[in-house]
This record gives sequence, structure tokens and C-alpha cells, in this order.
Amino acid sequence: MKSAPIFQNYEFLADKADRMFQKMLEKHGGSMSCDEKCSDCCNAVFGVFLIEAAFLKHHFDLLDSEKKKSILQRCYQADRELKKLERILKEFENDPHMISYTMAKNRVRCPLLDNDDKCSIYHCRPITCRVYGIPTSIQGKVRTCGKAKFEAGKQYPIFDLDGAYRDLYTLSCELLDLTGETDMDKASLLLSVSKALTTPVEQFLKEL
Repeated sequence: MKSAPIFQNYEFLADKADRMFQKMLEKHGGSMSCDEKCSDCCNAVFGVFLIEAAFLKHHFDLLDSEKKKSILQRCYQADRELKKLERILKEFENDPHMISYTMAKNRVRCPLLDNDDKCSIYHCRPITCRVYGIPTSIQGKVRTCGKAKFEAGKQYPIFDLDGAYRDLYTLSCELLDLTGETDMDKASLLLSVSKALTTPVEQFLKEL
């Protein structure tokens, strides 16, 4: 799979997110609650685009066997918790508000989070992880970490997460095209981190 150029484009998006986070840290660090031991965002329920899944899988495969073994054990635990959540969400399939509320309230530990509360492949973390803790725009609404101390009514730089998602969708379409897949609707689907790490890229594309 000729994916190196796509990974370079993805890394450009990741770098853009990192620069925005660093800018906020330098100018508004007092309003942010991010520190080395904070793993609040690592226990949220979220998904990654296909391009991010492929990127994570590529770098996961480069880790030593012991580290991969530990991460895989955490993947199986995360999958069990996600399956429980899926069963709960089915009860609210006709109530989008309750689905959003339930997902926001549930805590599922990311399998990449090690026993020291550090990301096992921090330099490869998804875009969502890179901007958690700063104001972001999602579906036209500004959102911040619940632990942050940004002042109401005060203007802050906002990271356009919707725009980043559009770029990730485009790159995911390009990834699908490289694999010979013609169903571009798959580019809008999100995968759990555990699914991304435990499944070869070609396989999860077939299973979608």
C-alpha cells in the first residue's frame, strides 16, 4: 500500500494541531488544566478516522513485543467495555440526546494509556487528543475541557475541529482509493483505538 505520502499529509494536520495547542499554552496556559499526569481525555469515548487508524496501526507495529503485548491486553478490556456501552446505547437508539449524554458520561480507558498514565505512542496520538484542553469548534459550538478555566465571555483562539475532520475524511477517501475500495462512504466511519490496533488495515476496510 503506497501510503507514505498520505501519512505525510496526515502529519501536517497533526503538526497544525500541535502548533495551535502550543500557542494556547504559551498565551493562555493559566486557563488550561493539561499536565503530564492528566489523562482525563484518555478515558473518553471517541473514534478515529481510517487514516488515523492506519497511522496508529503502522506505528504500533513498530513497538517492541512486550509493549505491544501490554497494549493488546488493554485493547481487549476496552473492547469489552465498549460492547457494554453499545448494548446500553441500543436502548436510546431513537433518542440522540440520550445517546450523546450516555457517551459523554461513560469512561473507557484508551488502551494506549500505560500504567503510568502516559500515552504509549504519544507522538502518534489522534488529532482529537492533540487539541483536547483548548477551545475547539465542533458542529458550530465551542467546547472546552471540563477542567479548563477559560473565562465566560472572553475571546480565545478556537481550533476548527470540524475543519480538521473534513481533512481527515478527505485523507481517508484517498486511503480507500489506494486500497482499491470504491465505497467512499466508509471514509466517514469512525473506529475505536482498540479496533485500529488489533486489526490489519486491509482487514478492517473489508469488515466495514
